[in-house]
Amino acid sequence: MKKLSIVILVLISTLAKAQTNYEQGMQKAFQLWGTNPTEASNMFERIASAEPDNWLPFYYAAQVNIVSSFGEKNEEKLAALLKKAQDLINDATAISKNNPEILVLQALLHTAWIAFDGATYGMTLSGKIVDLYAKAEVLAPENPRVVYCKAEWNMGSARYFGQDTAAFCKDLERAVQLFATFKPETPFGPNWGKDRAETLLQSCK
Repeated sequence: MKKLSIVILVLISTLAKAQTNYEQGMQKAFQLWGTNPTEASNMFERIASAEPDNWLPFYYAAQVNIVSSFGEKNEEKLAALLKKAQDLINDATAISKNNPEILVLQALLHTAWIAFDGATYGMTLSGKIVDLYAKAEVLAPENPRVVYCKAEWNMGSARYFGQDTAAFCKDLERAVQLFATFKPETPFGPNWGKDRAETLLQSCK
């Protein structure tokens, strides 16, 4: 009985230490993101290697690369960033299938290609983006990132074709309302987008 108690205590201690290391690593990676995205991505990947059943480190490593790709003018660099991001999204999806947060991230990756060269990639990827947002909306209609990102995509598409964007302002307003009450499922669950949604909503007024 005594040996069993010792084993249980050791197990609890090990799990607690692993959790602490995970939390410290994630916090450090988020801090690095603002100053050194490459190192932040690398740290998220190292955490992912240590947490193979956790989709979040893969998700954030992918997101760092996707965000870094917007505005990149060199196609070779862009392709490297988005290839890495796609591999990480694939890893995250293998762990957490039909995850609306990952679907939104996949849509943003496709959007990065279109932002780089709409004439080349718009025809092949626009339909995929629409499908991803439609699927995410079915899975999580109250997720503010799903609502806001879909609205921003629709607004961008409308501008590209010279159409009025006002019809999507109500979706941004709803997204902002959803952000006000949204609580991530876990401490490091995705919680981004509120500021961007509010900025876009202001442009409607």
